[in-house]
Amino acid sequence: MSKTANQSFTVPAVAGDKTFSAWLRVWFPGQTWSQVRKLIASRRVKINGEVWLDEARRLKPGDTVELLANAVKTPVLIDSIPIRYIDEHVIVVEKPSGISTVRHPAERDWLEERRMLVLTLDDLVLRQIGMQLPQKKHDHRPRFRIVQRLDKETSGLVVFARTVDAERGLGMQFRRHTVIRRYLAVVQGKLMGQTIRSVLVRDRGDGRRGSTTFKNTGKEAVTHVTVEEELAGYTLMSCRLETGRTHQIRIHLSELGHPVCGERVYNRPHEGKPMADVSGAPRLALHACELGFVHPITEEVMHWEMPMPDDLRDFVERLRGKPAVK
Repeated sequence: MSKTANQSFTVPAVAGDKTFSAWLRVWFPGQTWSQVRKLIASRRVKINGEVWLDEARRLKPGDTVELLANAVKTPVLIDSIPIRYIDEHVIVVEKPSGISTVRHPAERDWLEERRMLVLTLDDLVLRQIGMQLPQKKHDHRPRFRIVQRLDKETSGLVVFARTVDAERGLGMQFRRHTVIRRYLAVVQGKLMGQTIRSVLVRDRGDGRRGSTTFKNTGKEAVTHVTVEEELAGYTLMSCRLETGRTHQIRIHLSELGHPVCGERVYNRPHEGKPMADVSGAPRLALHACELGFVHPITEEVMHWEMPMPDDLRDFVERLRGKPAVK
């Protein structure tokens, strides 16, 4: 397998039930099982843009697999996730960029050794507060109940429910749009404060989520944006979610022609070319800086704020001294 250039493959629409490693042997028929396993372990293969080390994962039609010319560096293991609040019902933590909030439902039965190949926030926090992950089959240990998610590259405040009653109470607040959720985003160009309303669908016609004008389809999405600071060729925005649809802020800002810096999915119009991004953003410039809700059991009003992490703060500082983009 060549190391001179990246190669990309897509699982066909009509595909058998094959594992990650089995598909690699289909695409590289001259390779043995041991060679394929060594390739995976060397961090040279991505699934849907994410390095994957579990050779037993089963791929779905449409999944994209990329063979890299060079290995991706091993990430620094996160020793400690800042916990802002914890009791028997809820836990609020600060999510770093670069890890998924929760594990995919199909992976929840994985044992500890396999889980730790691909880190997720919920598993890391469980281990941190002294709760063991499953170490044998049918080991049904307590788990967090998911009421909120942040994208993998997005940093910020996240709440997990720890009991059924807390899950129901928080879920009701999210459905009623009473949870305070505010994000900071650095976008390309000059954008004015406004309220963005649209109806979002899972597929706008090119496999990406987006807004639609068709009636009786999709879900309403409302984002309130205000200007925090005008930069040279960019704008630091405050985005308050009224609704919380998947990728809502990223889609709304991109459809206005002002994608979030570092955006790699919604950086193009439907059937259009990707918009150039010369900002030098270290990752998706989106941060969940504020979270507030009523405690689902005690009914106490609770509120937290989290400043931008170092990578985004340094990025904004660089933009403050950068000439305007023409």
